[in-house]
Amino acid sequence: MSEARGPVPTSNAHVDCGWGRLIFGQTFDDAAALIERLREERPERRDISFYIRDPHVVLAHAPQEVFLDPSHSFRLDLSRYGEADRPAPGIAIRGLSSPADAAAMNRIYQIHGMVQVDPDFIWTNRESAVLTYLVAEDEATGEVVGTVMGVDNVGAFGDPDNGSSLWCLAVDPQATRPRIGEMLVRRLAERFRDAGRATMDLSVLHDNLSAIALYEKLGFERLRVFTIKRKNEINERLFVGAAEGYEALNPYARIIVDEARRRGIHAEVTDAEGGFFRLSYGGRSIHCRESLSELTTGVAVSICDDKAVTRRIVEAAGVVVPEQIEADGDAGRLAAFIERHGSIVVKPARGEQGRGVAVGIDDPGDAAAAIAIAREQSDRVLLEACFEGEDLRLVMIDYVLVAAALRKPPIVVGDGRSTIRELIEHLSRRRSAATGGESRVPLDAETERCIGQAGRGLDDVPGEGERIGVRRTANLHTGGTIHDVTADVHPSLVAAAVAAARAIAIPVCGIDFMVKSPQDPDYVFIEANERPGLANHEPQPTAERFVDLLFPMSVTAAARAARTP
Repeated sequence: MSEARGPVPTSNAHVDCGWGRLIFGQTFDDAAALIERLREERPERRDISFYIRDPHVVLAHAPQEVFLDPSHSFRLDLSRYGEADRPAPGIAIRGLSSPADAAAMNRIYQIHGMVQVDPDFIWTNRESAVLTYLVAEDEATGEVVGTVMGVDNVGAFGDPDNGSSLWCLAVDPQATRPRIGEMLVRRLAERFRDAGRATMDLSVLHDNLSAIALYEKLGFERLRVFTIKRKNEINERLFVGAAEGYEALNPYARIIVDEARRRGIHAEVTDAEGGFFRLSYGGRSIHCRESLSELTTGVAVSICDDKAVTRRIVEAAGVVVPEQIEADGDAGRLAAFIERHGSIVVKPARGEQGRGVAVGIDDPGDAAAAIAIAREQSDRVLLEACFEGEDLRLVMIDYVLVAAALRKPPIVVGDGRSTIRELIEHLSRRRSAATGGESRVPLDAETERCIGQAGRGLDDVPGEGERIGVRRTANLHTGGTIHDVTADVHPSLVAAAVAAARAIAIPVCGIDFMVKSPQDPDYVFIEANERPGLANHEPQPTAERFVDLLFPMSVTAAARAARTP
């Protein structure tokens, strides 16, 4: 143990971190006193008792109330820390400069399902002697794309070991630049080293393999101390365990099952690979496949399945649709259609997840090749006038708008060293990790075509900061990103989405428009999805409203009162 520095060590110490309290287990001589401190945990907060050396003793005092967190502890010896050979281009790591930074941090917490922190708390503590906040800013866009929090153990309780710790490392999964998490960890370590601290510790879930690999790369070593938490709804899955098949569910099924279990609704996974589960509450039982439930009729699914039928149904209800024809092998008709509209969309009449869709086709030869690819998904292929604008998804539940988001095609940003192929592979790894394997950019003919339109090839090395679109479609499954605009949607767009959902008679769906702007009334209808991915729209309450629809009696009286005008 190193020589004590700073104030005399405090007994039974903790620090408020906004998301809960960090309780320093090594400052408690009495396990019963530690349990009492954990019992003071406030609702909707997650207290963490760290540096526990004898967890079996603490657990023995209250086995029904607390649990041993399944995390590994790591320590970085700051005297041996080596700085990076080169910084990550285009990323600036800095402290907070405005309250907007605190709000941006909270947005990233929400994306990762982390406990929310009042932005005023973060802003008020920006110059704290105990808490350190850093954000990563994309220099090209000015957006905050990552954050980390540090705790100075000396400032917190006069730590005789002269230590510090890292918490709440989070990166926006839609960020396009690499090494953001690494640079946040490095800058925090350098701050604590420059402040004279000897070590920086952290706790990471045992199955977060990518994070563990990063920490080990930076020189962190396993530390034989443990973490204990109080049992609550936030961390229930860590001590109750998952239902059979739960871990194999994709994020779109899991978000619904989590919301159901939070309300005491029984969830039985019937086919994890397909995303099927059964929810039961009282005498009511409903089988679901992600957001598709038995409340959606087979007729509605059939309408959504055939894009030509969908178009006719919604057009009859007054919804604006683009001109569309079916590809029939007539080269002259194809060329005339392209000439009339300038550019077109080629898509299979049946299909999902953006497979076989090509956007912005302006050459008959490219159109013929795109039609051949689309036929791999469906015998019938549709040609549609291309509406220049942005891709807007509106999630409708019980004919009410619950979430709206712009979907943007994937781009890569050059670093002056990596090929476009390598940049795509890096982007795909991040998107896949953030979506449970649901999103990645295919290295296929459509990707090569889009890169070729920028005068590039897969093995070219773009300059630092150069932005290259690698797909024209904005579908999440082909690497697209999603940006919430629920608060900004023009009422005319909402009315058109309601009209489309009612025409199909579908209680849960994703309505896709092309728009000039979400705040502009102009649009054209693209398609309706009978199984929208609710997990894509957090922090909007998509899973909550879905479970409300299925089990209205599970809604608490307080929640009903809060929603009543």
